[in-house]
Amino acid sequence: MINLNFFPSWRLARYTVWLYVSRSLAVLLSLSLVLMMLNLLSESGKILAVQGNGEAELWRYVGYRFPQLISFAFPFSFLLGALITFTTLNQNSEVVAMKAAGLSAHQLLAPLMAASLVLAGLSFAFNELVVVKGTRQLSAWDDNSYRPVPPDSGILSNVWVVAGDDLVQARIVTGRGTGVRIQGLRLFERDDITITRIIDARTARPVDGAWLLEGVSIYDATMGAVLKRDSLKALQGVEPQRFTLAKVDPDAQNFVTLSRNIGEMERAGVTTATAETGLWHKLSQPLSTLLMPLLAAMAAFGLARSGKVLLRAAIGMAMGFAYFVVDNFAVALGNIGAYPPLVAAWAPFLLFLLIGETVLI
Repeated sequence: MINLNFFPSWRLARYTVWLYVSRSLAVLLSLSLVLMMLNLLSESGKILAVQGNGEAELWRYVGYRFPQLISFAFPFSFLLGALITFTTLNQNSEVVAMKAAGLSAHQLLAPLMAASLVLAGLSFAFNELVVVKGTRQLSAWDDNSYRPVPPDSGILSNVWVVAGDDLVQARIVTGRGTGVRIQGLRLFERDDITITRIIDARTARPVDGAWLLEGVSIYDATMGAVLKRDSLKALQGVEPQRFTLAKVDPDAQNFVTLSRNIGEMERAGVTTATAETGLWHKLSQPLSTLLMPLLAAMAAFGLARSGKVLLRAAIGMAMGFAYFVVDNFAVALGNIGAYPPLVAAWAPFLLFLLIGETVLI
């Protein structure tokens, strides 16, 4: 008869969960701090090179970047935390004692996987409430060469749009619908493939089916001269949503906003492969924490005196990192449309869930 009681001893469950969570969080904090220091060293020169930037801007960068690094390191840290926990339990013969008391491998793993499920929920909430906003603001600030950017209200940066034969680059796009505002617009007017004029505008806003450009500088290739104007009407028939839908970054939008943008893209006839893959990956990525105890479980079983604990831990680590490689590869294929978005986001998770369960059995 199959024993479905996965928590026969709450004291042992609390003990193993405490070991797992405490060690994983210690690894997460250490890894995130090291990555943050290395990243800050590489970017601090660019930040301080802008006139007016100082220590406050460095802390601002840390505030944007550190949540991203925590999100990035989260599943890696719990893989390493699980390996440390299982290796310690094995070396101290605690796994042998638990099995001698009647616990099966699944009963030993169940508390850790239950804790991982809770942690996956916390990771999802952290990504939705903190990371996406920081990613959006940091992307806009970075694309603006760490110069001041408008307050965050759905910022998009470095957006390119094709308008007939012409090309349009918008440095900063904010707002939605008729409230769209562009800061730093460059219009390349072309005759076939030859650029005839380059129009630079300080700001642009939609007016009566066109765009009113302000603070305009026009380079005319035929005249070889630069003309200045206070304002100019251009881009007739270019809808504001062309700019808001031209660059949909799943990492910089929460689940609800991304879902709404996918619907708008479908109605506008814009390809949604990247956005849909990113939407499903927002769910599958946090759940990868659930796999970590299962993939690391190889380090828990087998006699410590056999001398193969380190080898089993290395195999568990290799399986965990193989999952991340396969997951990134599948998402890349989903982004270019080679895989259906649902398959690209969930296939690696289900594959390694089966692999881990097979190895455990």
